[in-house]
Amino acid sequence: MDKNTFLSKISDNLMTDYRTTIKEATPRQLHNAVSRAAMTDIMPLWNDSEKRHNSRRRAYYLSAEFLMGRAFYNNLYCAGLLDTAKEIFAENGLDFTCLEEIEDAALGNGGLGRLAACFLDSAAAHDIPLNGYGIRYRYGLFKQSIGNGFQQESADAWLDYGDAWSVRADNDAVLVEFADQAVAAVPYDMPIIGFGGKAVNTLRLWQAESTKGFDFGAFDNQEYLKASEDTILAEAISDVLYPNDNTEKGRRLRLKQQYFFVSASIQDIVRRYKKSHGDDFSEFSKLYAVQLNDTHPTVAIPELIRILMFGEGMSFNEAFDIAQKTFNYTNHTVMGEALEKWSIDLFKGVIPTVYEIIKLIDRHMKKEFAAKGLDEGKINSMSIIDGNLIHMARMAIFGTSHTNGVAQLHTDILKNDVLNDWYKIYPERFQNKTNGITPRRWLGLCNPELSALITEKIGSGWETELDKLQGLKKYVDDGSVIDRFNNIKKEKKQQLCDYIKEHEGIDLTPDFIFDIQCKRLHEYKRQLLNAFSIMDIYFKMKDGKLPDMQPTAFIFGAKAAPAYRRAKGIIKYINEIAKLVNNDPDTKDKMKVIFVQNYNVSYAEKLMPAADLSEQISTAGLEASGTGNMKFMLNGAVTLGTYDGANVEIVEEAGWENEYIFGARVEEIEQIRPRYNPKEKIYYTNERVKRVINTLVDGTFNDGDTGMFGELYNSLINGASWHKPDNYFLLADFEGYVDTKLRAIYDYKNRNVFGKKCWMNIANAGKFSSDRTVKQYAEELWKL
Repeated sequence: MDKNTFLSKISDNLMTDYRTTIKEATPRQLHNAVSRAAMTDIMPLWNDSEKRHNSRRRAYYLSAEFLMGRAFYNNLYCAGLLDTAKEIFAENGLDFTCLEEIEDAALGNGGLGRLAACFLDSAAAHDIPLNGYGIRYRYGLFKQSIGNGFQQESADAWLDYGDAWSVRADNDAVLVEFADQAVAAVPYDMPIIGFGGKAVNTLRLWQAESTKGFDFGAFDNQEYLKASEDTILAEAISDVLYPNDNTEKGRRLRLKQQYFFVSASIQDIVRRYKKSHGDDFSEFSKLYAVQLNDTHPTVAIPELIRILMFGEGMSFNEAFDIAQKTFNYTNHTVMGEALEKWSIDLFKGVIPTVYEIIKLIDRHMKKEFAAKGLDEGKINSMSIIDGNLIHMARMAIFGTSHTNGVAQLHTDILKNDVLNDWYKIYPERFQNKTNGITPRRWLGLCNPELSALITEKIGSGWETELDKLQGLKKYVDDGSVIDRFNNIKKEKKQQLCDYIKEHEGIDLTPDFIFDIQCKRLHEYKRQLLNAFSIMDIYFKMKDGKLPDMQPTAFIFGAKAAPAYRRAKGIIKYINEIAKLVNNDPDTKDKMKVIFVQNYNVSYAEKLMPAADLSEQISTAGLEASGTGNMKFMLNGAVTLGTYDGANVEIVEEAGWENEYIFGARVEEIEQIRPRYNPKEKIYYTNERVKRVINTLVDGTFNDGDTGMFGELYNSLINGASWHKPDNYFLLADFEGYVDTKLRAIYDYKNRNVFGKKCWMNIANAGKFSSDRTVKQYAEELWKL
């Protein structure tokens, strides 16, 4: 679409929808008008892509999260309209950045959802027939603000002004039935625009709506709440991502959410198949592959079997065979609490018919295991229905063709430890698919300055063939190139400083080294260890032991689940440290601590390009992969991290000399775990550790009389009924971590040498493109 046509469509949209002109329109009006104009441009390709993909084997990605971020800039970039739009804005005296006030679609919580978004982007860029299915959450996760150091949550009403990038498809609405309720699942289709115009794929998100609507009779009888009761109860299903599940009512809503989008999606897939193949399902598993992104959509297995048995008249064995050949399962964690389990009573109370199918699957599995010679004890220990619990991960492994991990270390742990019993029975089902990120959003879009330098040196094409970055290696000893890179990094840091000043009210200078940890808040990710290291450095500085330390900004971004008390306590502790460090005249010019509010994809697009040090410090063996580490790497940050998840492969690609690795490894953790006594062996004997840990309880900081800091202290020193002291080995890794961090900070003083480390990270980031990952899924799992 040329500039004049684009401008004409924008102007027409503004006049038709808002009775205004391009010069007088608000940012929201401009956003919607430009988005609609772009949608009309891509619509023919979208329709053509759908027709082409319907004629061949295709894949569907079922995920509870799709953390898409702001669609506007990314869609224009991939559609080749971004520069044209910038020109139109400039010629009309408009600030193109004004559209940054449009909210992200916060339909995810972290790496799980962002990975799903990257996969869809990569598939469209390479014309791989992959569509996504999920939930159109009305309020997403939540909007975070910080008040007196505490996380505060409010509704993220991202749909209040409409959604210009979605198309409602009423004709494809389906009915989803629970034991006590029936709701309409109404699809909204979002285009996933492939870079370079090869294809447009679809993300179909389901919105829950009442089948009864407004009860006029009740309203007429002045029963106003009852008049809207059915609508409220239906819409609650798709209101919020991960509703609080610490009560039976919350768990019931979570299960309804999962079944709602899974049932709607499976019904939709079956409808598509029957449209072209009628009642003959012999080709179903040959035409469709369905990927289950973690255990959330695992109920898809019995749901497809239910539909084939009760709707199409198949026997259980026939239906199970189709389901097993159709589905594949991605495991994202080795942590037991995240491998979903549901109580039988709850399951039967919500979707009783599906429970009956699960009983059949469990019985089928036991027969198969017995035929393989397993004894009764082993069979019972692996049962899908075990006591009063339904184990979703077990059903996911048995009821699918393949199970994959998301980094080589993670897959090895699954095979050798967590899922070893399953691996012994089905070794052929286990694969590794190391995660990746889309280079379009995470370099091309968020760092155009660095992108231009890369293209100047190695030419274009790296946007879809990231291995071409290897060509940058020959410039590592070119001082002028490294100087240009360092200047770009400083420019990105200044942009972040300006953004932080505007959104957080904090002054920051790009002359500091930027040490950044931004990711979901969880104890195993060890944001608390990072906070402790800052206190140790603060004490060293106060004691005069770090007189010439490079000024450093320690930047955090994270959201804690509303019911996760310890995580919220860690946020409060970090903000207490910030208050101390940033206001101490002895340290405020050498250290800054900043916790940014409402960390999301758009904030990440500012943070990743500005980082010098990327904090990836999870307890070894617990971070399945990580993708934030890849985004930092691609933008020229060095990794400060444990030998865990994809950090292992980052080190292998970029070289040990270009990263800062510390801490106990997986095998060392397992060796020390049985006899680990942090209180006696570390806390009482190491004054450095003791001084820092005691700040939780010695009056240095105030937790607002919530008891949060005392609880954190006890979790480390005394443990709790459900875990041992220092369950995530913060004290064990403390000294090595701080010393390694200080080494990196001091190395930064030699900007040329440090810049070379950063440059080598960029040059070796090719493996971590989600293009590579999705192609592996397509060839090795989905058989496309």
